[in-house]
Amino acid sequence: MLYAILLIVLGILAVPSLIVSKKPNAKELIDKIAPFQGWLGLVFCVIGIWGIISSIIHIGWLTSYPIIWILDLAVAIVEACLGFILGYNLIVKYVLSKNEAAAAKGEQILAKLLPLQGKLGIAAIVLGIVYIILYFVLFAALLAA
Repeated sequence: MLYAILLIVLGILAVPSLIVSKKPNAKELIDKIAPFQGWLGLVFCVIGIWGIISSIIHIGWLTSYPIIWILDLAVAIVEACLGFILGYNLIVKYVLSKNEAAAAKGEQILAKLLPLQGKLGIAAIVLGIVYIILYFVLFAALLAA
């Protein structure tokens, strides 16, 4: 559940102008979270990369649990991309600064991902909500069994 909430927070950080236009009182909350944007992005980038690797390792689940596998892969891709965008300054500072070629490649990746930031942010919010709904549906099914 916490994971889904953090995914929604990541999405909100990616599209703050959209959220503020719909809910003007959300600006205060976004301003409180914004200082942690880089670290949250860095952590989610790592979690997303690990999620993609995990999905590839567990590709056999695609036949048994296709919806869950696809949802997990989609979440991992969104996490990795948004995490990279939001945590880019820290990624450059701690990872890419030692290698000029890697830093140049990072700039190229960022340039490709930035136009998608809004769509990825909305996807993160939607996927977080889907995760919460799925959690409650599965929890209710377990209680009913």
